[in-house]
Amino acid sequence: MKSTARRRSYGVKGAPYAFLVPATVLFALFFALPIGYALWLSFRKVRVSGLGLGSGARREVWAGLENYTDALSDSELLHGTLRVLGYGCIVMPVMLGLALLFALMLDSEKVRLAPVTRLAIFLPYAIPGVVAALLWGFLYLPDVSPFYFVLDRLGMPQPDLLDGGPLYLALSNIAVWGGTGFNMIVIYTSLQAIPAEVYEAAKLDGATPLQIALRIKIPMVAPSLVLTFFFSIIATLQVYNEPTTLKPLTNSVSTTWSPLMKVYRDAFGEGDIYGAAAQAVIIAFATLLLSFGFLRAANRRQKQEAAR
Repeated sequence: MKSTARRRSYGVKGAPYAFLVPATVLFALFFALPIGYALWLSFRKVRVSGLGLGSGARREVWAGLENYTDALSDSELLHGTLRVLGYGCIVMPVMLGLALLFALMLDSEKVRLAPVTRLAIFLPYAIPGVVAALLWGFLYLPDVSPFYFVLDRLGMPQPDLLDGGPLYLALSNIAVWGGTGFNMIVIYTSLQAIPAEVYEAAKLDGATPLQIALRIKIPMVAPSLVLTFFFSIIATLQVYNEPTTLKPLTNSVSTTWSPLMKVYRDAFGEGDIYGAAAQAVIIAFATLLLSFGFLRAANRRQKQEAAR
């Protein structure tokens, strides 16, 4: 009897771990293992002997930090990073500002058709990034865009959005259009969790809707704002779909416009998987450093405000 009870006890205690096995296996196969393999490749290189012909002429050897030093001194990777930072300076303030504005509007008592409006704002997020870039690319082309046709009929100037500085605005518009809905839902959910008693007390004190939004709603959804900013940093540093999709439409987007585009070009265009792996590791490390640095700074500020 004791052995049977003991086996039942072990079975009950081991049940949670059994449920974790599928997720753990998938995580190891499709996340941890590829990361480990990329790290391994980043420390390797191919050594060519003689003319590189015959068996044994090309051997994979240990490279140490050579791939990393080459990546950090690569001007194309640096210029791509600067372009992405400029792109992020446009995307993140506009996208998060619109998401907060829409969330506050939907949370207002005077809003009508809130479910329909919420769905309409969120719907662009459900469209795949490549499809969205293709749709906007069609609207950016002067020869086929209905907007350029209207501008021509009105005798107004027709800017080229796929060349020079306007290209940043064109790419940023695609990201803002697709990402605002997701961030709005996150912020709106936090607003719905605020107790109604807080609003009633503020109204009794004579607070206007604008004062309630600025002094109550926004401070109380600050953790959601931090979370959305965290996601936006990661998405900005990993931008790839939009410039790659628009590349066939303009000569202003090179194969190294963003860091991830350069990684793809080096790995599959140039055949340098070892250097590309080192660049990918650097990009991942920089993303983690910026993201968690921002989170730590935000948490420290929240603790200071709470201590006051």
